[in-house]
Amino acid sequence: MTDIAGVLQWLAQQGVTALIKADGERMHASSATPWTFVASGGPLSDAAVHFDATSVERIFQLAVPLLRQRSVVVPNELLYNGDEELAL
Repeated sequence: MTDIAGVLQWLAQQGVTALIKADGERMHASSATPWTFVASGGPLSDAAVHFDATSVERIFQLAVPLLRQRSVVVPNELLYNGDEELAL
């Protein structure tokens, strides 16, 4: 499983403001995307990242490639735990 706190801390250390939100109303409604990820600032400059997803793991499956495209490389050791890998 992804080290969520570690990823957020690492992003903050790079000057990126990042937020993961769990929306209780959307979780109990018919919405299939109760999780939101937003990242801006630092090396992202004017290219903020914002999207909704079905789970926290899906957030990172979507966020990591987008961040890497924008020159924010999240260290692999924060994305893996033991033998499990984040399926990117």
